[in-house]
Amino acid sequence: MTSDPFSAPPAFLRLLAARVLAGMANQMMMVSAAWQMYELTNSAWDLGLVGLFQFLPVLLFTLPAGHVADRYHRGRVVAGTQLLQFGAALLLLAASSSHFLSRELLFGVSILLGTARTFQTPAQQSLVPSLVPPGMLARAMAMSSAGNQISVIGGPAAAGLLFMGTGIAVYATAIVLLALAIVAMLRLKDLRVISNAEPPTLHSMLAGARFIRERKPLLGAVSLDLMAVLFGGATALLPIYAKDILHVGPSGLGALRAAPAAGALLISVVLTRHPIRRQVGHWLLLSVAFYGLCMLVFGLSTWFYVSLFALALSGGADMVSVVVRQTLVQLDTPDSMRGRVGAVNSMFIGASNQLGEFESGATAAWFGPVGSVVLGGVATLLVVATWWKAFPGLASRDSFDRSASADAVLNPPAPARDAPGGRP
Repeated sequence: MTSDPFSAPPAFLRLLAARVLAGMANQMMMVSAAWQMYELTNSAWDLGLVGLFQFLPVLLFTLPAGHVADRYHRGRVVAGTQLLQFGAALLLLAASSSHFLSRELLFGVSILLGTARTFQTPAQQSLVPSLVPPGMLARAMAMSSAGNQISVIGGPAAAGLLFMGTGIAVYATAIVLLALAIVAMLRLKDLRVISNAEPPTLHSMLAGARFIRERKPLLGAVSLDLMAVLFGGATALLPIYAKDILHVGPSGLGALRAAPAAGALLISVVLTRHPIRRQVGHWLLLSVAFYGLCMLVFGLSTWFYVSLFALALSGGADMVSVVVRQTLVQLDTPDSMRGRVGAVNSMFIGASNQLGEFESGATAAWFGPVGSVVLGGVATLLVVATWWKAFPGLASRDSFDRSASADAVLNPPAPARDAPGGRP
């Protein structure tokens, strides 16, 4: 894979296309459902509960999801999760068209979408390293993240344009996109030789957690994202900002949801052509600190375009941290364990996103939306300062090649007991 994205392996491009299509559909459903929830209840607390209900399946199914990703055909696992999202879109379409949409139904759909994402994320992320050579993984991760950001831009923007009071057009479009994504995923081949010798015991399913715990720089990287986005995220409050603070309506909400992805897409294109190779630990920590500063600006802004710009910058900063973290995790993990390690990583990501939405809704109910976002930005800066001291191996990590980094000498990897043959 050179700097030209179209020279990537066809199987990787097929995975990328499926990710974009399903991601757009998922984003469209979430934006439309969030707007409908706020229209129904006018409650910041209920917006926060949507995030909490999406996180509940993460707590219940993360360990089984990792084992499934390592034990079964990963492409078919992803297709199965997209089929579950397809069913959620059908349910929302039927409820919206028959005017039976309710607070409780939206909570139920949140649980369905959370369950699908819990099984989808580790299988989807684990597919990438098996489709490209190790030396090209950083660029492939940037391309994969770029595809995700295209979804996050296109989905909310399309939802804002298609939403006409009921959401019918939004959900119908999401159904078509998900159907195309399922077809693409079912055509994807899994090149691994899958052994079913390892039973789905609790010890086996916990292997990913043990792997991360024994490697402090990896633990620092994934927990940094958890704490920063847990406090600093403001996605759940965007309907309030769009309606009550910036006064821009559903189309403005779509733009606000898309702005972080626009900034992230721009940075992901840069990283695709010019991947980070040195001082990766510093890049990770500084990007999260800049994210916190951007959220402070957004929280205090009452001007729509200033808010858009701040969100776009925050998305660019987040993209740097995402690419660095995901590349570290994938390169430091043997393929036989990538599903289980990816499941733990996705649990941290899910906690930061969904619990972050609940935290935003709860603190907004207590301190107002502006107070919630500003406090979150300050907390993010404090998290970065704490992690810089608590995880010196992460801060000093110079390259993605662990054998060449300083922390490999200070913290040699523990034996991968659950990976046959050890680390490749």
